[in-house]
Amino acid sequence: MSVDATLSFEEAMEKYDPVLGFEVHVELNTKTKMFSSAPNVFGDEPNTNVNEVDLGMPGVLPVVNKAAVESSIKIGLALNCKIAESCRFARKNYFYPDTPKNFQTSQYDEPIAYDGYLDIELEDGTVFRVEIERAHMEEDAGKLTHMGGAAGRIQGADYSLVDYNRSGVPLVEIVTKPIEGAGSRAPELAKAYVAAVREIVKNLGVSDAKMERGNVRCDANVSLRPHGRERFGIRSETKNVNSLRAVEHAVRYEIQRHAAVLDSGEPVIQETRHWHEDTRSTTSGRPKSDADDYRYFPEPDLVPVVASREWVEELRATLPEPPAERRKRLKEAWGYSDLEFRDVVNAGVMDSIEETIAAGASADVARKWWMGEIVGRAKVADVDPAELGVTPQVIVELNKLVEGGKINNKMATQVLDGVLAGEGTPAEIVEKRGLAVVSDDGPLLEAIDAALAAQPDVAEKIRGGKVQAIGAIVGGVMKATRGQADAGRVRELILEKLGVEG
Repeated sequence: MSVDATLSFEEAMEKYDPVLGFEVHVELNTKTKMFSSAPNVFGDEPNTNVNEVDLGMPGVLPVVNKAAVESSIKIGLALNCKIAESCRFARKNYFYPDTPKNFQTSQYDEPIAYDGYLDIELEDGTVFRVEIERAHMEEDAGKLTHMGGAAGRIQGADYSLVDYNRSGVPLVEIVTKPIEGAGSRAPELAKAYVAAVREIVKNLGVSDAKMERGNVRCDANVSLRPHGRERFGIRSETKNVNSLRAVEHAVRYEIQRHAAVLDSGEPVIQETRHWHEDTRSTTSGRPKSDADDYRYFPEPDLVPVVASREWVEELRATLPEPPAERRKRLKEAWGYSDLEFRDVVNAGVMDSIEETIAAGASADVARKWWMGEIVGRAKVADVDPAELGVTPQVIVELNKLVEGGKINNKMATQVLDGVLAGEGTPAEIVEKRGLAVVSDDGPLLEAIDAALAAQPDVAEKIRGGKVQAIGAIVGGVMKATRGQADAGRVRELILEKLGVEG
């Protein structure tokens, strides 16, 4: 796979202004599909959750899923959109193996929600408003699995398998207006925007919002224009990016690639691009079609969807606490400083901390574990903290073992290693690895005698009143006991032995 030339990000920013646009596809978690009674279930055997409507068999008629319409209205309201009193579906005509009807039922000029906005808070607290053009309903396509190629890509594959289970799954596509003025913060804004949308739909309960499953996918549009020019440049669209880090990296890469193309004097091609996580680069997909190429026309088999004002207000009354208000409430309840809470949000562990507190830990204990050990390990593994597999129950059990004197903090990190290695529960790992704290005075006194004999000068300093020097003796005992001594009890015994008041 050839890699396109790029400029450094700093060079690109010196010469060009990025203009962004995002199409975020949200799979709804309704029991059945958008226009059929087939189950909407993830992970079942391929081609088992599909019926005649999904496959476009002759003579079948679609029926709109009311629950999907309600979820779509809720999403529109949460995005501060206007809700159309009447809207209709359209046929988007194109051929692809995963669209068995040769068209996708979507919405074109009459979306259910339009003219909204989201205020996005960046890592330093800066708020950037993203205007929403529309949020419309549609059905998902099937899923292709490419066999025999490199890393599952279509390039070089010997053949492809198609699973129609996903065909007809309800989708809401959220489309932004062009986003100007982000400058060098464009990649950061991209990640923060998709994170905000994911947070909203998860909070609403209308989607499982698992990006690794494709419940939330982002098409990221990027164009560049020289500083001072008003007219937009030619855009590229990186398709189906399915992680927050990948969205940020894809936008950054495309800015660098576009800048190199423009610097070379060549035109940017309007096209779709494929993101490759292993190389953190994109490759060309196909020329990007405009709306006219899809030959949209009103879906003749479906009547318009009428959303009465009474119905919309009933749904508005069911909306949960908005994420921004929730964050404010949690910050106050937990007693975190502005910086502490911002770090928690930026690390993506707010939900995990909330669940850990609900499981029985204090706010400070939950933050210590998630922001310390777990976030650190996630960075080393280059994954999101939630992907490590540490549950709130593990944190609560670990903390109980520490507070109960069974293990110390150093041992607790070893126990966490065992949990991540799949060795069992914290209590089981303590038993298997023999990590319990040594608190029996007999073995401790033996280790203390040896440490004092090895450092007689330190012992004299302690007797002379320099109690702070005791750390050296405690350290010797901890080393001799492989870190398993009760440090507090060791200190008490040393002072007793030397006849010194603590």
